[in-house]
Amino acid sequence: MKNSNNSSGFLPTTFILVGIPGLEAEHLWVSVPFCLIYIIIFLENGMILHVIRTDVALHQPMYLFLAMLALAEVGVSASTLPTVLGIFLFGNTEISFEACLLQMFSIHSLSIMESAVLLAMSLDRFVAIYSPLRYTRLSFCGHNALSHSYCLHPNLIYLSCGNISVNNIYGIFIVTSTFGLDLLLIVISYGLILHTVLGIATGEGRKKAFNTCGSHICAVLAYYVPMISLSIVHRLRHRVSPLLQAMMASAYLFFPPVVNPIVYSIKTKEIRGAIFRMLSEKRPRV
Repeated sequence: MKNSNNSSGFLPTTFILVGIPGLEAEHLWVSVPFCLIYIIIFLENGMILHVIRTDVALHQPMYLFLAMLALAEVGVSASTLPTVLGIFLFGNTEISFEACLLQMFSIHSLSIMESAVLLAMSLDRFVAIYSPLRYTRLSFCGHNALSHSYCLHPNLIYLSCGNISVNNIYGIFIVTSTFGLDLLLIVISYGLILHTVLGIATGEGRKKAFNTCGSHICAVLAYYVPMISLSIVHRLRHRVSPLLQAMMASAYLFFPPVVNPIVYSIKTKEIRGAIFRMLSEKRPRV
């Protein structure tokens, strides 16, 4: 692991990856089974995805979950392929700090997605076995016009003419167990931050601490306010105009990615300075 400076604070710029200890001289031969494994992974999962996509008879929840699982597995494998084969084929054992963080985030995020899909598949199988008569796809009564410019679960199920109480409970459970838990932890975190900031003696220190958290608070509000508003609009869909529904759906989809870069560019001095330097370098000199 290399250090970017010689001070007491250690900031690694690269990490050293280890292949198979004791077999460094045989890494080229070791790469053969790894290459075969990656080829098999991509071919098998690609075949599953192609078959499910092209065969209409497989357009059922069980097989759609299987397709999602295949996508997650392909993603995990693709995340590890550059470093694994880089070590065994080219002897490239170094990875930059940023690339290491990106790979770590990708692997863990896709692994969590894979675990969630496996859970959904187990619940799907339970319903199919325990109550086969209820294991059907929603039937639609001749109306197929969505009120948004993209597909969203609450908007889709309300087109059904059947009983959607289970779907509503499922949607509330997902929102509560994921977004609700995240929001609760965010509130607790900022409660602790506020308690810590109020314990700072100097006013300048408090101002600096609040400025540090300001951009993230704006990002949290930019994400959760449109999401909660859209959820309320869906629950009151018969009392609000279609125009408001479409506007709230667009705000939920586009507001965070538009606002967050602006907020971070304005509130974060380092990012603002980097943008100014980049623009000044691209400006043609007279």
